[in-house]
Amino acid sequence: MIVRNIDDPVARATTYRAHWGGVARMVLTREHLRSMEFFAWAALPAGNTIEEHVDEVEEIYFILFGGGVMKVGDEEKEVKAGDAIWIPAGQPHRLVNNTADNTFFICVAAYPVR
Repeated sequence: MIVRNIDDPVARATTYRAHWGGVARMVLTREHLRSMEFFAWAALPAGNTIEEHVDEVEEIYFILFGGGVMKVGDEEKEVKAGDAIWIPAGQPHRLVNNTADNTFFICVAAYPVR
């Protein structure tokens, strides 16, 4: 069993600037996972943007607190706490925090099932 808190020294050591707008920590990575790339915690300050980018892995963003406007491919939607957003592998995506509060979310990435 692995139990890792986002403030664990191992997780803190992975803190990075997420696509020019947020801050993320890799809580669990493929070092220990079998079918997923990573499980990450992220914070997006009010007014900031996770810039549009493309990943080779399938992702799910799960909004814990806050919200904003999520774009996946050509589609844009308002998102809020409790929303799960599926991002297919290879699809451009971005998240704009257009709220007055910080947005916190979980990102899970996995390789498509073949």
